[in-house]
Amino acid sequence: MTVTQAVFFLLAAFTLGAALLVVLATNIVHCAIALVFTFFGVAALYVLLDAEFLAAVQVLLYVGGITILLLFAIMLTSRISARGVKIMNEQAGISALVVFAILALMVFANLKGLVLAAAPLPASYATASLGRLLLTTYVLPFEVVSILLLAAMVGAIILAKREREKD
Repeated sequence: MTVTQAVFFLLAAFTLGAALLVVLATNIVHCAIALVFTFFGVAALYVLLDAEFLAAVQVLLYVGGITILLLFAIMLTSRISARGVKIMNEQAGISALVVFAILALMVFANLKGLVLAAAPLPASYATASLGRLLLTTYVLPFEVVSILLLAAMVGAIILAKREREKD
């Protein structure tokens, strides 16, 4: 086993552990903090795969934007930490069944040697082609996501203002 493989398995275990903590923790603030660690683990895996641009985007968008948005939503929702709030819902069994079915499919594909993705581009072409695609072909979805995040932030500010006016 090479050093790169050992680092990959350590990062994968760290990311998987943090992701499990996101799903299984009972305190929602702990879930959000575990989500930050999960996003950092994914970014580290991107660095290990020579996709530095994706790692930077992962840290900027997900760690910086989405997680902060989730933390604001948690802080602005006072009812979320009430004692009567259910942690698990009725769909936990169905979702566990779907997860195990996907896991079985992935293990089957791995054992059969099925190739699920095309060969990766060389690292020097990957960032340039991804940037070109984001600014040409996928510029509309890219802008829609930015407008969606802006609308969510404005909504959070309006809700916070209403809560403050009630007090």
